Amino acid sequence: MAELDTSGGGSKKGGKIRSKKQSTRVDLTAMVDLAFLLITFFMLTTTLAKPQAMDLVMPDDSDKEEELKVADDRSMTILLGSKDQVQWYMGKASDPQNLTKDFFGANNIRKAIYDMKEQVKKNYPDDPAKDLLILIKPSDKSTYKNLVDILDEMKVTDVKKYAIVDILPVEIQSLTSSGIY
Repeated sequence: MAELDTSGGGSKKGGKIRSKKQSTRVDLTAMVDLAFLLITFFMLTTTLAKPQAMDLVMPDDSDKEEELKVADDRSMTILLGSKDQVQWYMGKASDPQNLTKDFFGANNIRKAIYDMKEQVKKNYPDDPAKDLLILIKPSDKSTYKNLVDILDEMKVTDVKKYAIVDILPVEIQSLTSSGIY
């Protein structure tokens, strides 16, 4: 609402005739009310960013007597080292096959996982339940980002069976000898 003040100017008593001064005063009460209504409306109707989480099923620690027997040509072990590098091999830690030093990315560890999945499908064509099993072993020198990156690779490559397990001393020696520990 705007008001126009037309008072002012002179009275006829002094003999001087002054021009009328017109002052304007704008009442902003309605505009402030509208602004607060809009702020309240947008705050209540806006959806906040939801945190993204990946489902991770952890085994029960109380049941330690049951071991999973997996063929050496079905199990891939990924060792997380320092400097965003990984080392992977097939089979057992005592007798690693295809010991390879690698990096994260589409042309590196992801390609190796895809290749090993195809190799397992060729070796076991009659049994679709026999899938590639990946053991992820973070070292003391690896970062949390590396663990999240390798879990993302599991999601991208659609690996159904994987586990995060403790690293063995023999594997730490392997990482040390390759220069990524």
